[in-house]
Amino acid sequence: MKMLDAAFSTLFRTIRVPRDLAGITTYDPAGEADAVDADMTRADVDAVWAGVENLYRTGIYPGISFCLRRHGKVLLNRAIGHSSGNGPGDAKDDEKIPMTPETPVCQYSASKAVTAMLIHLLVERGEIHLSDPISHYIPEFAAHGKDHVTVYQMISHHGGIPAPKPGSADTDILFDHDRFIHLVCELKPSSAGGRRMAYHAVTGGALMGEIVRRVTGSDIRTFLAENIQKPLGFRYFNYGVAEDDIPRVAKNYDTGPPLVYPVSRLARRALSVPWGEVVRISNDPRFLRAIIPAANLVATADEMARFFQMLLNDGELDGVRIFKPLTVRRALVPSDIMKFDGTMIVPMKYSAGLMLGASPLGLWGPYSERAFGHVGFMNILCWADPDRRIAASLQTTGKCLIGTHLVTLARLLMTIGRRCRTGTDFRHRQQNPFAAARMLDTMLRRFLLGA
Repeated sequence: MKMLDAAFSTLFRTIRVPRDLAGITTYDPAGEADAVDADMTRADVDAVWAGVENLYRTGIYPGISFCLRRHGKVLLNRAIGHSSGNGPGDAKDDEKIPMTPETPVCQYSASKAVTAMLIHLLVERGEIHLSDPISHYIPEFAAHGKDHVTVYQMISHHGGIPAPKPGSADTDILFDHDRFIHLVCELKPSSAGGRRMAYHAVTGGALMGEIVRRVTGSDIRTFLAENIQKPLGFRYFNYGVAEDDIPRVAKNYDTGPPLVYPVSRLARRALSVPWGEVVRISNDPRFLRAIIPAANLVATADEMARFFQMLLNDGELDGVRIFKPLTVRRALVPSDIMKFDGTMIVPMKYSAGLMLGASPLGLWGPYSERAFGHVGFMNILCWADPDRRIAASLQTTGKCLIGTHLVTLARLLMTIGRRCRTGTDFRHRQQNPFAAARMLDTMLRRFLLGA
């Protein structure tokens, strides 16, 4: 049996999970509010945490940190597993460093939400306009007929240049901002600006960072530090980290079953490089020194939850105002109806920089039409839901695209949606408000398990 377990773990790149998770769980009870203070029961909070534990038990994630806030109260701020030393490919005698709520994690594409809000801050100050062509700020971007592509179109994934062609440049170009901007400016559009919704994995973020630099005279790392990181007292929460902090950042792991055609091709088309290569790059110290506005924000689960709590509060947190209420509301206006994304080939709904929820079932759970957030490399989820008055951050170190863990993840989102009650009477919508969610759960199990 042990040999079979070992073979399974190697083939599907999973970790061994102990029966008792208490020994690998870290949190400060004094830092978590009483459930009743957030209009929940202890059973509600325990059910949500059990969902996080079940996610760890899939073996896909060597480390998980999770923060849930409701009505501004921290209900859960915990971590399970290890930030390094216990993932696929690690040696048995490698030092196993515990994952804690203070462990910084690379946010991957969840970085885009922060980058987008910095653009909205410049709009608030009258320094740029979303309707302006990008070429107004970056003249060389006008090459190959891109002169009319606007800031708004790019930030809402309608810019027409979702990604460089695979193999068009070496991956080291990510560490050279000027070279990468030149590459993006020389891209030929695959569609006219505004015509086609297709997720821009790295191109849009780089351009937004360059706009910040050219308008303010400071790089976007400095701009973020001065306008959000320092005012809110965040320890990390910036693009990359200081040299001394590099060893503290959680290691990322390529987990789950290997990708096969056609999924592998779709992933590479979206990312420009193979899935596993993205993981390797993100563990490179150069990645953590660089400024990559679309992909290398580093933060803790609590910091990401606090950022979305600030947006939930219309731009204010703990007495510190970062954005005007109108700025936040403008950032949440849908840019399009829900439709199939041309890059990811799944139904998506975007605003100018954020991923929006939907009903009866959306990215952020059941009846989440007012929820907003962003996903990071498919395995990091950060969002807020005004109807449920929650801000949440799920940080994971395992990077898996297809697998049975998706069922468990869907169940966690459903549990959060069900336990964090909105107080809204859903009976007018359908007799059982979560029937659609359970239907999706059944479909996922049948597809992934053949059940």
